[in-house]
Amino acid sequence: MAAAPRRLLLKLSGEAFQGEAGSLSAEFVSKIARDVASLTHTELGIVVGGGNILRGGRSPWLDRVEADTLGMLSTVLNGLALRAVLEAAGREAIVQSALATELTDPVSARTARAALAKGVIVIFAGGTGNPFVTTDTAAAIRAASIRADLLAKGSNVAGVFSEDPRAGRAPKLLPRLTYDEYLAGRYGVMDLAAVEICRGEKIPIVVFDHTKPGALAALASGKRVGTLIS
Repeated sequence: MAAAPRRLLLKLSGEAFQGEAGSLSAEFVSKIARDVASLTHTELGIVVGGGNILRGGRSPWLDRVEADTLGMLSTVLNGLALRAVLEAAGREAIVQSALATELTDPVSARTARAALAKGVIVIFAGGTGNPFVTTDTAAAIRAASIRADLLAKGSNVAGVFSEDPRAGRAPKLLPRLTYDEYLAGRYGVMDLAAVEICRGEKIPIVVFDHTKPGALAALASGKRVGTLIS
């Protein structure tokens, strides 16, 4: 990375909140909050997934629309939990949700940008508010809306690989890809629609392992982490 991002949109999958003790792990949420709270020189928006509670598109027993709605509500639970732990750590945070609830604020790009400029962490929940759309795509939309310099997807893999690491072969980590190379290769780490949006808005993407100690801080300081898509 040539320069540290001034404004960063972090996408965290729901699995980041899950531990052996259950779907919402105090240990894992606290770790995320510590990593996030330490970024005092970076304006930070966070889009949270909900797969630790319910992944809509993969539910075998619910109608897809119902399942996706429950999945979006799951992201609200994760967002509220993260806000509570961030506030306990001394960082001000708000939750904006695309699904209206009494516990969250509505999504507003203007309000979010104003809050970010004051050092408030903005957590985006509820996906896009629509079924059939992934939270990756929501992250790309929020990144464009807040005028982020970078979209960083934190997962439990080191980046984009030449083939699925779970296939049991010897895949190679790809340190850099163009948007077109990613789309042509149809890599599964980041939703293709999200990459299309970022390509159109010229927002670079980094896919990195958020569980690696110091990875988020390194990324926020401008160091090369994971795979850069630009």
